[in-house]
Amino acid sequence: MVVQDKGGSGTSSILLLVAGAKGAVGSTVAVVAATLKKKPEEVLPWLTTSESLPGALGKGSLKFAGWDSKEINLTDAIIKHGVLPKEQWLPLQDELSAMEVLQAPQGPLAEQARLLAAQIKELMAHHPDSSPVMVDLLPASASPPFAECNCLEELLAMDRAALPVDMAYAAAALSCGVPFVNFTSNPVEHPMVVQEAVQKGVPMCGRDGKTGQTFFKVVLASALKARKLRVYGWYSLNILGNEDGKNLLDPSRAASKLENKTQVLEDVLGYTVAQDPSKPSHGVHIAYYPPRGDAKEAWDVVDFWGLFGLPMSLRLNLMARDSVLAAPMVVDLAAWMVELKKLGRSGLIPELGFYFKRPLGEGSPKTFQEQLYALELLEKQCTLQGGQGDTGL
Repeated sequence: MVVQDKGGSGTSSILLLVAGAKGAVGSTVAVVAATLKKKPEEVLPWLTTSESLPGALGKGSLKFAGWDSKEINLTDAIIKHGVLPKEQWLPLQDELSAMEVLQAPQGPLAEQARLLAAQIKELMAHHPDSSPVMVDLLPASASPPFAECNCLEELLAMDRAALPVDMAYAAAALSCGVPFVNFTSNPVEHPMVVQEAVQKGVPMCGRDGKTGQTFFKVVLASALKARKLRVYGWYSLNILGNEDGKNLLDPSRAASKLENKTQVLEDVLGYTVAQDPSKPSHGVHIAYYPPRGDAKEAWDVVDFWGLFGLPMSLRLNLMARDSVLAAPMVVDLAAWMVELKKLGRSGLIPELGFYFKRPLGEGSPKTFQEQLYALELLEKQCTLQGGQGDTGL
């Protein structure tokens, strides 16, 4: 949906408000923001928006603030997660120490949302020349089905066990007119939340950042589909040893993540992966293996048929750095949110499906080709309607 722009033009930077600021991804994003201030040439080549939204990000163009429940400071969080070598972040200690990371609120969700909204307004007042964007990087949580209700206030008044805590951050951000990015697997996009975004004229996007294994799965599945090769089996194993992996040992917390990683393949191919229609053969598993740390490993076994139904097979082994892949995407999505708010876009933005395992929004693109084409059209929209030119970033 498109509504009239309600402000924010003429700003000079992006204020990134991060829920889960001291996690592995959040603390890596903090280093990215600090690096952009001193050595932007070390970051800009790795951002997709450097080409699609040229000028949107540059020296000092990203401010970092947020919330976390951990008692340790941001620098100690960086050391604890061990994502980046010391020489990468040590020269940035002054910038990192100056970042405002607040204690995550507790209590009923409605109270959390009110406190968060007040804090968001304070942070915006501290950075009056910045365009704020909220990014959800909270841990995966149990995700019961969406509860029925008639308004957002009624939703937030429900028992906390029925809702992810992320809902308070989403509600607070939207109430302040701040775009919201759901990078987690937690289902925050309740119809009442989306309705609030539309009514407030605020864009939001999600769900579940597509960083490593699933990114390559979409690329490869799209290529096999285009080549008319029929996939009848796909086994995926994701091995990681960071806090995310430990958290996902809980089956109730892993359920949404596994669903997103499974559904994406059927969405791309357009059929159920199976040799026997009654026995689907797409398996996805996540294993916690502490020695891997944040340097996760992914294995994929792909079985497919070619001409005359003759079987063939493919193996893919990915050795990746989870947070290093995720952090640039967080920054890219923040840049898109700023531009789209200036264009007057509101509600879910399906064109950003390129970045997510579970793209949300009507008509969200599924194959890799469709996702790239959607981004190209979005880029043209920003250029033609002057969104990019008005940022002053």
